[in-house]
Amino acid sequence: MEAKSRDLWVFVETSEDGRAKNVGIELLTPGRMMADKQQGSLVAVVIGWQVEEAVKTASAYGADRILVVEGEEYRHYSTDAYTHAICKLVEKYGPTSMMIGATGNGRDLGPRVSCRLGTGLTADCTALDIDGESGNVAWTRPAFGGNLMATIMCPDHRPQIGTVRPGVFKKGIPGEGKAEVIREDIHMDVSQIRTRVLELIREVNEEMVDLEGAQIIVSGGRGVGGPEGFGIIRELAQVLGGTVGASRAAVDAGWIGHAHQVGQTGKTVGPKLYIACGISGAIQHVAGMSSSDYIVAINKDPDASIFNVADFGVVGNLFEVIPVLIEEIKKAKA
Repeated sequence: MEAKSRDLWVFVETSEDGRAKNVGIELLTPGRMMADKQQGSLVAVVIGWQVEEAVKTASAYGADRILVVEGEEYRHYSTDAYTHAICKLVEKYGPTSMMIGATGNGRDLGPRVSCRLGTGLTADCTALDIDGESGNVAWTRPAFGGNLMATIMCPDHRPQIGTVRPGVFKKGIPGEGKAEVIREDIHMDVSQIRTRVLELIREVNEEMVDLEGAQIIVSGGRGVGGPEGFGIIRELAQVLGGTVGASRAAVDAGWIGHAHQVGQTGKTVGPKLYIACGISGAIQHVAGMSSSDYIVAINKDPDASIFNVADFGVVGNLFEVIPVLIEEIKKAKA
């Protein structure tokens, strides 16, 4: 279909209580830059049930306009209902491009919407740019197992759609919020929704891991030597008030749970401080944490790739370096 505007849309996913999930708000940051480049509006799309809180948040973080679709059928995510709502909106307003967070729901929704609209989809992006003249988005994503980054463009079809990893971009600074709110009356008969939630079962792990929201992450890799090696990683994280992360090698070895994994096949994070302990720095891991404000690497191999992306590096045995670091942090706190 042809674009009817130069607007760029961001799908703001909501939680069960009607709040905006972080990834949608994060995407308003690059969305602002890209919309300005092509002289279009930044539009947030909010779908759900009792989503006033999400609408206020999207407005505060810079959306020019917010399209809101509310209904009982949107209380829980379903492919049928959400695809129907977004496609109706696209057919009416005709944006030039749309970004969706690469969450579990987003990875389901993006391909279905693109197929219904007969356009392309670039999945799992980690970088974005746009050509102001043509409006073509440069979607960058890992390819060939993360060994290189591919930039993909969709010049012939609109809207251009891409899913973007959570944690790649940082939330902007909230303001007063003066977005125009447009409420659309779009509903779908529940009999046409082929899946429904029967029961919500919360998985209870030994610990809750919120890597994407953490401000400080201490990660361990193959260099910790085994599951017992994560004891000192946890101690450092505790002293700093941070969260424990891990490389894929440590997770695959069974030393720590997958919920802690950072990297291409784990979580993409962007904390204020990321401490990599005994991690070599494979591109798959770096792709998941390179947007951190400060990266500190501790590795006994002076030629380890991790030092290429680190702001500060310590060449040494982590089991000798970290205890000293913990003691110094405790003294500083005292």
